Amino acid sequence: MREQQMLDAAVKVFAANGYSDASMDAIAAEAKISKPMLYLYYGSKDELFSACIARESAKFIDAMSIGFNPALSPREQTRTVVREFLKFVHENAQSWQVLYSVAVGTATFADLVVQSRRRVIEMVAALIKQGTTVEGATEVDFELTAVALVGAGEAVGDRISHGDVSLETATDLLVGITWRGLKGVGVHIDAPAEA
Repeated sequence: MREQQMLDAAVKVFAANGYSDASMDAIAAEAKISKPMLYLYYGSKDELFSACIARESAKFIDAMSIGFNPALSPREQTRTVVREFLKFVHENAQSWQVLYSVAVGTATFADLVVQSRRRVIEMVAALIKQGTTVEGATEVDFELTAVALVGAGEAVGDRISHGDVSLETATDLLVGITWRGLKGVGVHIDAPAEA
């Protein structure tokens, strides 16, 4: 419980101030604990920030994993993955900012986020490949297609995290772009047409 409290406080402070300007004093104050207690659990700011990235990345992957359900049609899976991705960003804007603004801009920690992004790309590529039923699909670069879709999702996620667009509008937009984009590269997903 205390570790969760410290990580919650750290995410809030890192999101507001960035890595360089966030202090262990401010994080301890936000967590309502002493600075020595914070150092007892996390020996350095680097260690604390790494713990934040690890926890927030795991929460992010877990949120998206709901959509990777073989009982759903590929279209339902896609909509669910997109919605859960954007819902996570909407409900966890500070986590998103730490993962995709603060950490990516900090060379020491960028690799941790790259690993998380790589996992998401693998999941999306597998989803696209699984639902593809067209001749010539072996010529499609599923990994590169997933990179493009994840990149679009990240850009829309940034807009949501700043309150520039609603969750529903962003979900509809990103799902529409995904389907039109997949058709544009010759990928047709095995699913009934929506009304």
